[in-house]
Amino acid sequence: MSDSQCWQSLRLREIISIYLTTLLVILGILVISFKPITPRETPFPYRVPLDPQGVAELAWNVSYSQQAVYFRLLIRQLKFGMLFGMSDRGDIRNADLAILWSDGRNSYFGDAWTDQQAHVHLDTQQDYQLIEAHQVQQGLYLTFKRHFDTCDKSDYVIEYEPVIVTGNEALIHHMEVFQCSPQFDRIPPYNGPCDSKMKPERLNYCRHVLAAWAMGAQAFYYPEDVGLVIGGANSSKYLRLEVHYHNPLRVEGRLDQSGIRLFHTPTLRKFNAGIMELGLVYTPVMAIPPREASFVLTGYCTSDCTERTLPQSGIQIFASQLHTHLVGTKVQTVLVRDGVEVDIVNADRHYSTHFQEIRMLQKEITVLPGDVLITSCTYNTEERSHVTVGGFGINEEMCVNYVHYYPQTQLELCKSAVDLSYLQKYFTFMNRIDNDGTCTCPQVSVTQQFNAVTWSPFSSQVLRALYNSAPISVHCNKSTAVRFPGNWDKQSLPQVTTVLPESPDHCRQSSCSGPGEPTLVDFTTGEPGQ
Repeated sequence: MSDSQCWQSLRLREIISIYLTTLLVILGILVISFKPITPRETPFPYRVPLDPQGVAELAWNVSYSQQAVYFRLLIRQLKFGMLFGMSDRGDIRNADLAILWSDGRNSYFGDAWTDQQAHVHLDTQQDYQLIEAHQVQQGLYLTFKRHFDTCDKSDYVIEYEPVIVTGNEALIHHMEVFQCSPQFDRIPPYNGPCDSKMKPERLNYCRHVLAAWAMGAQAFYYPEDVGLVIGGANSSKYLRLEVHYHNPLRVEGRLDQSGIRLFHTPTLRKFNAGIMELGLVYTPVMAIPPREASFVLTGYCTSDCTERTLPQSGIQIFASQLHTHLVGTKVQTVLVRDGVEVDIVNADRHYSTHFQEIRMLQKEITVLPGDVLITSCTYNTEERSHVTVGGFGINEEMCVNYVHYYPQTQLELCKSAVDLSYLQKYFTFMNRIDNDGTCTCPQVSVTQQFNAVTWSPFSSQVLRALYNSAPISVHCNKSTAVRFPGNWDKQSLPQVTTVLPESPDHCRQSSCSGPGEPTLVDFTTGEPGQ
């Protein structure tokens, strides 16, 4: 039986004058492998504005004992209804929705979903559970919850602190604080765009991450016996603050002085924390062809590197920040020991670049000398007609996992990229197929060579095969950007003989039935409950 026969279709135009557009900005918050960092003072500690005008604001909290997420949505200018949704890439199609609407007499709350044409359907399983609806002077508070795993195949599962200028909450996308390299006794002052030609060259040596924040994140607390060392004889006195803005509506006239507040103590803790970059080197040799629905790039922290740099007792990873740019859809880091996958360090299968805060792991991960850390990123370039190369620009791509660990070591960067000589063989091969056999590959940049490729399923598949088999160049670097002694070029890819088993599916398939019954909404006045 087809979906159109199984479900009663509720088209968007049939919901009476819905005022709010679908709010598709909270992808990634249902990550069950993380736990709250510290006890919270409020029942809804996580908060994010959903539009620059301040019409709607979302707050939420996670209950690991109940395996549920609690939402509180404040709508200041509600007229006739609301759509609140989650989807991959923030698309209104194939979204999981909580909806509020009126038939002219009564108001209803229900669980719904959109199909490939963005038509709205009431869900058979009503998994969003309304807790209360309170009408107050500033608007409507709508409180509801949803379990991590609803067994519904139409649904998607999901100290330092920010200082945000009031009114700019919806415009500040993310911020990072970097410490500069101690080799320079002076860093020129600069206040301007990151890609400006006027930016001092020495700012490129301010890349040691101290703190990071992204939309929706709260204060970050280190474990009680761990602290990040700052200051002292071997530390630079210069910091670099980057503030990235997201202003799709072109709101004008806003001034901003947002930043990050660092709390420090003169009382040293038992362990010094370190930050390590895993994944791919920021280089155009790692590229994603256009019109790809799912193209995977993988970076390696090899056994040779961890063997030479980690203490015998290993290190403990306690937090992680995943990072790609605009076309990243999934990120995962796996720990491999003696060819066997033993643990997932961090994974986000519904990654959004709009929600990439540092997250505390639910359990610490022990990494021993000789272990391998494999970071894979999946990209979707279906809407791009040109190749996407690796690099720092927002329209270029990255694949990074910033892991926070203790005790601190000298290893700050453990990443890889395909060996350039093997990539040149790819360009030569494609040139002979597409042209007359004359190749000027070595005389032009890698980006130019990628742009010269005639992209087809064949050329994309050959590049995919190259990345999955060719030797790699490993960056096993100290904080000074100097590699540890060793031969790091033309290394073979680490071999994985045993992968982690898939999580068992405890959900039973249900037979096709009609849409579920929505909840009749009883609006009350006064402040909402806890």
